This record gives sequence, structure tokens and C-alpha cells, in this order.
Amino acid sequence: MVRDDQKRKRVLVLGGGFGGIYTAMALEKSLRRDEAVEIVLINRENYMVFQPMLAEIISGSIEILHTIAPIRRLCPTVTLHVREVESIDLENKVVSTSPGFRPHAHTIEYDYLILALGNVLNFSIMPGLEEHALPFKNLGDAIFLRNHIIHALEEADIEEDQDLRRRLLTFVVAGGGFSGVEVAAELNDFVHRVVRHYRHISPDELKVILLHAGPRILPELPEDLGIYAQNILRRRGVDIRLNTRLTAATADEAVLDVEERVPTKTLVSTVPGAPHPLVAALPCQKERGRIVVNGFLEVVGYPDVWALGDCAFIIDQKTGEPCPPTAQYAVREGRCIAHNILAAMRGMPKKPFSFAVLGLLGALGHRSAVAQILGMKFSGVFAWLLWRAIYLMKLPGLDRKVRVAADWLLDILLPPDIVQLRTSRTQSLAREHFEPGEIVFRQGDLGDRLYIIEKGEVEVVKEEEGGVEKVVAKLGPGQCFGEMALVSDAPRMATVRPLTGLNVLTIQRGAFRTLFDHLPSMRETFEEVIERRQAG
Repeated sequence: MVRDDQKRKRVLVLGGGFGGIYTAMALEKSLRRDEAVEIVLINRENYMVFQPMLAEIISGSIEILHTIAPIRRLCPTVTLHVREVESIDLENKVVSTSPGFRPHAHTIEYDYLILALGNVLNFSIMPGLEEHALPFKNLGDAIFLRNHIIHALEEADIEEDQDLRRRLLTFVVAGGGFSGVEVAAELNDFVHRVVRHYRHISPDELKVILLHAGPRILPELPEDLGIYAQNILRRRGVDIRLNTRLTAATADEAVLDVEERVPTKTLVSTVPGAPHPLVAALPCQKERGRIVVNGFLEVVGYPDVWALGDCAFIIDQKTGEPCPPTAQYAVREGRCIAHNILAAMRGMPKKPFSFAVLGLLGALGHRSAVAQILGMKFSGVFAWLLWRAIYLMKLPGLDRKVRVAADWLLDILLPPDIVQLRTSRTQSLAREHFEPGEIVFRQGDLGDRLYIIEKGEVEVVKEEEGGVEKVVAKLGPGQCFGEMALVSDAPRMATVRPLTGLNVLTIQRGAFRTLFDHLPSMRETFEEVIERRQAG
């Protein structure tokens, strides 16, 4: 249990997006010299992604690391936990997080809680989406998509099968909102700029398709700006399919609701978000899957808990309509929550949230954009300059502003880079070695993987009352251990130590659960093993 000083008040922020970061920054500014209050932020990464510029990673207009800002620089006095949030107990005011290098339970108490967890991609809306579509939500998605596009071009350049070539050179983007349009525009610009480096690919073979379920793209903007965006993208070769929905995905095709199958090896999905699983599990009142808050952004029924951003259902006090889950709203919501937490601490009046949207901007690639700012509409090069100027000013951190400005200048002067970064993903099956006397895992640790002995011997030791250790089993080659915590979702019931040099195969928790749930013979085998061990 993490609690350094019981007398200190702890403000706990969950989530490192715009809402969470700007809440922490506002609190830090007001409480910098107040040693009676500790601000803690939990986020799965140690950086904040500046989402409006994410699409430019596809074309390489901005270096990968320049779209992100280190949280420790933005909030230097905030205590940062780079962990996944695993559970939230509103009644007891405790949050549990994922383990670090040791699979040990980790909990944090709080006095005030801010929920800024955002949402997750909803892959359940159609079959095959999770398996075959490329999401576009975070930095890893952008890097993976860029590498995938370059890989498709590399393969197409040497591929003789014409059917496969067409699939490799057809790029489909599902979703005609800001994210989908910006991805399609950057993708289209990139492949047409670099195709000259591929001697066996003709520009006429490249096909970028944008699918949208509505009658026009960018429905958030006025109709004339949406139509302008459609026309300019079409002139640049983007095939825009309106009133067309994606209904399924396979490894080779995008299946549409108009009884058409588009052969492709690249399907980018900007699908609607679904409630975060942690939010869905909370006992508080919800509307459309989002947490209902009052005018002060407090969670209804929980006076010391606030929510904002994508995970909160906030009514605009001026229009009576739900606030959109956009960055400019999240930033103001964060500042409002920071003010109200200070008011709660000091017994002062709280401030209701109120904000009038300043404008909307959408980049269309190739030095063009559309914008509506303070009721005025702009398009073309001037809107593109506005887009860059406004977002450059909003980008947190002077160093990031300088780096991005330099990237944009170099992008005008230099050709695009076509280097494909080979990134490795965590393997579900791995090998590990332990020396005698080391600890494989300890009693009370969280179950994170299954171990299968290749070579060597281990002893299984259980600590009983009074700290007395009892050896309950010795295991050798071909035997496994660690399955009981995975099956029961309980802490480890014993400590395992190697008696000799030990080589093991390990299977991560997720892969084990998938096999256990879907292979009856494997489930029966492990259930028998568990039964024997419990009996012995």
C-alpha cells in the first residue's frame, strides 16, 4: 500500500491525455509550495501524445518523438506512476495498478480522484476488425501504420502476382471524421511522393479509399467546408465513398455494406470509441457509457471524485447539449476541476464548468486545410497556415515547438524518408534462465505467466503462519508451475526457487488464458494438475 505520510492529502489523477495532464499542471501550479498535498498521476506511458499532429508521423513530416511531451517535464513536481490501472475502489478510495519488474500487488490510496481515462477502440462492432484492421489512436499505431505502408510498397515493387499487387497498393481508411480524413490525406500524399523511388510501381496503381457512412465527410464542420474538403481530396486522387459502411474485415478484403468487397492489405480503422473497461465497471451513474457528472464536474454520488474528457458525460451549461470529447474541451475541464479541488480543500465556492468552442481545424495534406474559428470559415493554404500556427502554439514545451517547426521547414526542403523501422513486439512464448538460489516468483505475487521446465529442478515452498517455510513439491523437466494463479486470478500461493541451473519456457497470462478458454483438452489437463496439487 503506497502511503508516504498519512497527514498529507493525495490528489490522484488517472490518465495522461489532455484532460489528465492539464488537470495535473493546473494543480501543480497552485499547490507547488503546499507540502500538505501530494499530486500523483498514473499513466501507461511517461509521455503525453499531441493527438492533432499524430497523422503527420505517417508521412514523416514530423519526427516520431516530436509529437510527444515527457510528463516529467510538463509536471516536474507531480509523482508519476508509469503503470496500467487495474481496478478502482470508490468506496474505500483505493486504486490498484499493474506490477512493475516484480509481479507484486501495487495499490494507492487517495483523498481526491480525477478520472481522465479516455475511451478504447470498439472492435466489437464488426467481425474481423480486431484481427485485420490497423487502429489509429496512439503513437504506436502511427509508427506501425507508417512501417506497414512502406512494407506494402517494398513488397509490391517485387511482386509478380498482379492480384496481390493490387491488394498491396490499395489503402482503405474507414471513417470520415477528422481523424480518418487526416490519415487518408497524409497517407495519399506520402505514397504519391515516394512512389518514384520504386521503379516497378506506377503512380496509377496507387489507390487510397476513404469510407464514410454519412452524406459528406467532416460532419462536425459547416457543409461548405466539408464539401470543399471532399473536392480537394478527390482532385488529389482519394476515392471517397459516401453513405458506405465497413461491415467486416478479412486479411485480404474490406467488406462494405453495398455488397462490395475491396481487395486490400491495408485497412485503417478510426472506429468509434467504446467506454474504458474500468469506467464500465464503476458503480456510478452513466449515460451512453460515460460517467455522469454535475455542473462542477463531480461524479454524481461521489463528492471527492471528478471526471472529464472522453470518459465523462458533461452537459454544456450554455447549449444544454453534451460536451464533445475534444482536446479544447478537455483542457478547460481540467482547469475547472483543479479550481474545484482547491475550493473543496479550502472550503471555498466551486465554479461550474462553462466553455464556448473556439473553432475546429482539419488538415487535408499538401499545404491545405479547412477551419472554422470564432464563426469565421477558412480553407486552402491560409487555413493550413492557421492550422500549423495554432497547433504549434498549443504544443506543450518550448523544445517540442522548436523541433516541430524545424521538422516542417525540412519537410519543405528535403524529400520524404522511406526508412522502414523494424520494431519487435513482446513474444507470448519466451525462454528464461535462473541460477540456483534465485527466486522465480514469490508467494503473494500476481500471476503473470506459466512456466514449463526444460532443464533443471525447482522446489515449491509455502510460507505458513509464523514465517515457517514448508517445501510442498519438487518439479523437474517436462513439468509446469504457476498455473494456479492464472486460472484462479488469485495471488501466487507459494514461492518457487531453482535447486539447479534452470531453463524454462514461459507463456504470458493473456496467451495462456486464450488457450485455456478455447482448448477443452488443455483446460481439462490443467484442471487435473490443479486438483492433484490441491489434494497433495
